[in-house]
Parts: sequence; structure tokens; C-alpha cells
Amino acid sequence: MDWKLEKPLTWRKLVGFIRVLGLIFFISQANAASGMAVHDDCMLKFMELKAKRTHRFIVYKIEEEQKQVIVEKLGEPAQSYEDFTASLPADECRYAVYDFDFVTEENVQKSKIFFIAWSPDTSKVRNKMIYASSKDSFKRELDGIQVELQATDPTEMGLDVIRSRAC
Repeated sequence: MDWKLEKPLTWRKLVGFIRVLGLIFFISQANAASGMAVHDDCMLKFMELKAKRTHRFIVYKIEEEQKQVIVEKLGEPAQSYEDFTASLPADECRYAVYDFDFVTEENVQKSKIFFIAWSPDTSKVRNKMIYASSKDSFKRELDGIQVELQATDPTEMGLDVIRSRAC
């Protein structure tokens, strides 16, 4: 096999090739990040929230060293929405599930399970990338999510937003 180039390789082509390789590496790293394992406790606690209503909310965290999603905090059934929002860090991403109780216009008591992807503007780019690339595969594990919400600051997930999305 003859490996001669038909045209000489210029410096510009070499730099372009290196950039393409860098982009391929970046994409493969993002895809590797999306392969986060889900700790069994995540599913167990979600099933407890959904079926038994033993939790008002669950905050999930990605442990990068262990390459898995874990339960960071559980909210007691009596805790409020303000307790939930206070449990989210101001400068780090998290996934969360919130069981929202409300009364319809027909005076019927209902609840909806919200999946919230919390990605504050102040969090690091790497943190945002890892959470964004893992979100869909993690959310698929939680069978029973009724509403998805993505928030970058507290106003995007205020109680008024939750109420409007529940109805």
C-alpha cells in the first residue's frame, strides 16, 4: 500500500486536523460523562416518594469520582417548597424531584411529581456540562415524572412557576 499524499500537507491543514481531533475528544468526554451510573438508593427513594409519599423531595448529586448519581438530601413530607429550594446549592448543579400538592379549580386534591434540573449561572462550566449530558438518561430511570423544569436561577423555579406548570 502506497501512503503518499497527493498534495503536500500544509501547516494550515495540520492545524485544522488537530482542531478536529480536539473536538472529537471533547465530544467523547461529554459522552463518557453521560454514562453515569445511578446508585440503587436513587431508585428506591424515588419509589418511596411516588408510591408511599414518604418524602416531599429528593435532591440528587453526581459524584464524579465514583461516576454515579447519588441521593444527597431527602425532604420530610411536612417540609415546604421553601425548604426544598433552600436545600439546593447556590453555585453547583443538582437534579431534584419534588412532589407538589395542589387543589384544582374543581376543588380536587392532586399532586404532580416535578423533575428539576438545577443549573445555576454561577456553577462551573464542567459541572454544567456533566449534569446536562447525564440528565436525559437519569430522568429516564425515574418512571413517573410528570413535569420537567430546568432552572438557572431561583425565579425560574419559584412557587408561582410550579403552580402554573402543575395545572
